[in-house]
Amino acid sequence: MRDIVKTFGGVTALGGVSLDLLPGEVLCVAGENGSGKSTLIKIISGAERPDSGEIVVDGTTFTSMDTTDAIKSGIQVIYQDFSLFPNLTVAENIMFTTAVGARRKLYNARATRPAAEQIVSDLGLALDLDATVETLSVADKQLTAICRALVQDARVIIMDEPTTALTHSEVARLFAIVEGQRARGVAFIFVSHKLDEVLAISDRVTVLRSGAHVVTRPAAELDLRSITEHMTGLQVDDSRQVSELAPDAPAVLEVEGLTLPGAFHDVSFTLRRGEILGLTGLLGSGRTEIAESLFGVHPYESGSVIVDGTPTALRSIDDAVAAGIGYVPEDRLTQGLFLEHSIADNMIASSADRLRTPWRTLDRSAIRTTIDTLFTRLRVKAPNVDAPVRSLSGGNAQRVVLAKWLARQPKVLILNGPTVGVDVGSKSEILDILRDQAADGMGVMVISDDVPELVSSCHRVLVVRHGRIVDVLEGDDVEVDSIRKKVAA
Repeated sequence: MRDIVKTFGGVTALGGVSLDLLPGEVLCVAGENGSGKSTLIKIISGAERPDSGEIVVDGTTFTSMDTTDAIKSGIQVIYQDFSLFPNLTVAENIMFTTAVGARRKLYNARATRPAAEQIVSDLGLALDLDATVETLSVADKQLTAICRALVQDARVIIMDEPTTALTHSEVARLFAIVEGQRARGVAFIFVSHKLDEVLAISDRVTVLRSGAHVVTRPAAELDLRSITEHMTGLQVDDSRQVSELAPDAPAVLEVEGLTLPGAFHDVSFTLRRGEILGLTGLLGSGRTEIAESLFGVHPYESGSVIVDGTPTALRSIDDAVAAGIGYVPEDRLTQGLFLEHSIADNMIASSADRLRTPWRTLDRSAIRTTIDTLFTRLRVKAPNVDAPVRSLSGGNAQRVVLAKWLARQPKVLILNGPTVGVDVGSKSEILDILRDQAADGMGVMVISDDVPELVSSCHRVLVVRHGRIVDVLEGDDVEVDSIRKKVAA
């Protein structure tokens, strides 16, 4: 990539960025949301055309490429949002780009299925090739996207946040596949906000900030703190920052004996006002099902829930919202946002019924005040509140989901993976927002497998295994090694 420039509506996304990639190398491209990483990837893959600059593949120069050029040049991308067809099967999704690259007009399952079966077998995965993608978990969607990239004889594989929904064992398996491909001369561009993974897999690290190249250095010469400082220009404090809870702090959520056969059993815990409570476990442990049941998505069959002293039957999402429970879902793009609508529309999507005049008409003044206050308070980086949510980076999109619920002022806010796909600077700011909400008396529940994040922000951490809460860590026990040992036990 030579001096790549790209602007959107007068905003410079890339201001003359250059990088090189060698056969068999893993190059990490790091940077905050909005730094230009995703734009650079889209240009390499042919999804966007640069305003100026060149792409050179084995001595062949392109001023721009389309997606077919990229595929024919051996470039494959695993996008952060997967870019899968929800109505097609796993096998069809895996083989789709192969068919596009070969310019086939019809899909032949008999001819292509063996290749899909082979890559799934090579990765040691238990994917149902006949399942439609829309029925898959986030983790299985991620694995399908990885299979699609690896099934072809790729020469360059770009991975944009490929491990966000994978367990530690699945990440280790993926890295083993990467090592095998590297031995064949395949080069990788690895984009991740999980900086420990960056250092574990990369040969070199390139850091972007605000569309400009900051530094490229061997990974062995960097550590977590130095990468963070290059990304943000600041020193980010990731130490444990937990407020002191009053001994008599009242319960805002009491869960007793909650059971949903096949998902979780006999789940009991208490969340107090001002507390941030962590919930963790391996993917498939039941942690997400517990959260979704409390939000009425999949109602529990037995047990009891008390919200702020009032017994509550949570049989639907409407019941949960009426009781004062908000939920930030795991997949913000398909479950948490109206992508084609503006930031403003999304911010008041759950609270319009509360922003009315005594005559039940919408209170335009109250709506505008709410939107402007949240836009400023959450520091959403966008030209204005009328910008479509689809145009936002991952970190800013997550802030809008948060704003949607903060506008409603819930008593309990449940967040499933609140900083997945979010850069270190935005992660720190989002955790500070949660701390502020807890300090104002809200009960906050965080579902996450980001152990340092849990340690940094949570008063207590519950460990879920096979649908049951098996450990409760508090005080000095809330530390990285203790949590990881309990989760892996």
